[in-house]
Amino acid sequence: MPVRQLSETLINQIAAGEVIERPASAAKELIENAIDAGATRIEIATAGGGKSLMRITDNGAGMDAADLELAVRRHCTSKISATLDDIRTLGFRGEALPSIGSVAKLSITSRQAHADTGVEVSVQGGRVSAVKPAAANRGTVVEVRDIFFATPARLKFLKTERAEAGAITEVVKRMAMAFPQVRFVLSGTDRSTLEFPAAPDDPLTRMAQILGAEFKDNAIEIDTLREDVGLSGYIGVPTFNRGNSAHQYAFVNGRPVQDKLILSAIRGAYAETIPAGRYPVAVLSITLDPALVDVNVHPAKSDVRFRDPGLVRGLIVGAVRQALAREGDRAATTGASGLMRAFRTDGFGTSPASQAAQPSGYYNPAYRPPANAAWSAASSPFRPMEAMGNGSGMAERSQAAFDSILSPSARTDMGYAGASSGELNTDAAQAADLAPTQYRLGAARAQLHENYIVAQTENGLVIVDQHAAHERLVFEAMRKALEKDRLPSQVLLIPDIVDLPEEDCDRLIAHAPQLEKLGLVIERFGPGAVAVRETPSLLGEVDAARLVRDLADEVGEWNTADGLKSRLEHIAATMACHGSVRSGRRLRPEEMNALLREMEATPGSGQCNHGRPTYIELKLSDIERLFGRS
Repeated sequence: MPVRQLSETLINQIAAGEVIERPASAAKELIENAIDAGATRIEIATAGGGKSLMRITDNGAGMDAADLELAVRRHCTSKISATLDDIRTLGFRGEALPSIGSVAKLSITSRQAHADTGVEVSVQGGRVSAVKPAAANRGTVVEVRDIFFATPARLKFLKTERAEAGAITEVVKRMAMAFPQVRFVLSGTDRSTLEFPAAPDDPLTRMAQILGAEFKDNAIEIDTLREDVGLSGYIGVPTFNRGNSAHQYAFVNGRPVQDKLILSAIRGAYAETIPAGRYPVAVLSITLDPALVDVNVHPAKSDVRFRDPGLVRGLIVGAVRQALAREGDRAATTGASGLMRAFRTDGFGTSPASQAAQPSGYYNPAYRPPANAAWSAASSPFRPMEAMGNGSGMAERSQAAFDSILSPSARTDMGYAGASSGELNTDAAQAADLAPTQYRLGAARAQLHENYIVAQTENGLVIVDQHAAHERLVFEAMRKALEKDRLPSQVLLIPDIVDLPEEDCDRLIAHAPQLEKLGLVIERFGPGAVAVRETPSLLGEVDAARLVRDLADEVGEWNTADGLKSRLEHIAATMACHGSVRSGRRLRPEEMNALLREMEATPGSGQCNHGRPTYIELKLSDIERLFGRS
């Protein structure tokens, strides 16, 4: 078949298939153009999920007739000149407007601040009209109607109006998160109005507008710099998590991206602090020299490629973990909200059926106990500490595991004498009368159901899951041991030879000193193989070849060898779970207080190794509201 030159319209429609995948893609491109034009107010109106109408109005710099005529031509842009090494704008390819015009009915009206009148141009299915004068305010109005009318096949693959409207909402949220100095208004016949007022001096306020008011109380600030790569933003405490990754926002030089390296680094940084199937909340902004990042990976510009991906990943993981450690045992405020809902006195009927279905512990004013009901202190789960005895029946293994984690200072402060004798020093009698104002987690007052410690704080109370809390303390002690010294290893009688591509061998050998510290000793064995001479004892019997290949894949993709450390930490977490003080064990007052003090001093003790919260705090004001005192 002879080679033919495609028509301009067909070329634009082919290009539009990459740039404009759905109405939300068009909305993203048009909002980016408005921000690049210096707009401080952007209004987005949609109908039919953006399929029938999408109008973007801004107060930016605007365009004159000459600019407008070129703007609807392919590869015409004002944002770059000769190279792609110094891109400081959101758009730069010059494809968005002609791509939209090739598949939809596009009209653009614009006026510059100094102009007496505006100008207008329209593009319908790739056919461009002449530029003509038009009445307009300062800025630009872009109207897109009947998207994909010129490519019916693509129109068939769009989702429902509700789904497409939701995708546009998500685009607006991401842009609003990236540019808090810009006011965004999203409205239309297919939605309720959504407005994000400008918050130039308080980006956390904008984040709370999008992620919910609770994010402000559960956010940890990050601001760090490594080798001229800056990382700033806010992350949620581990117990403030969500069911998907939609609440993770990443920006590179102000550009919203959904890059797998960044998302993977966030997931790796939280590691065992998040339960399986849950995702942390994070808003991270990376700033670096534009020459060190390639934003021209895909026409949609949502992916980027870093010149040094290992540096960026290491920066994110290190900064997030450092921030989590800095905040110590901080837990999410949502736990108290759930506790408040559990104690609500309304919402239950007075019928016998509803009373029977009412969970135990709820108060119903209409409820009366049966005439033959009896109450005794022995049957009550709330037992005073004096009635707990001296800890008889405690398992020696759990006692030893509990004692091993208590620091000498905690033992002295709490009047705890020794691990095996169970004796108290002369100040032990004062342990139960510890002033709650002395410590952030307060003083232990009772143990419920042999698992939950109730502590009185200066302005409320704390309920602690003793097993979950001690599990975290044991794990952190093991983690410190992993980082402090070279881990013990087991020498293989016959070295295991693993065949690998030569480039993988080169990368692995470069990380050999780090791997040796973790107990894995490898050395080069010819051009295309490595010899495994020792493996970490903690792993037991291990498939050395598979381990090395997994590490080679990780080093090849991320330029790090943290996979082995993660596996060792996972084993340590499992050992900590089985070696911690068990549920159902009664603790003495000094033991409970010692546990609270260690929690205050241990990073990440607000959640266990499985990501569940270790304690819930209830403020005195919340308690007073439960009893109608406020």
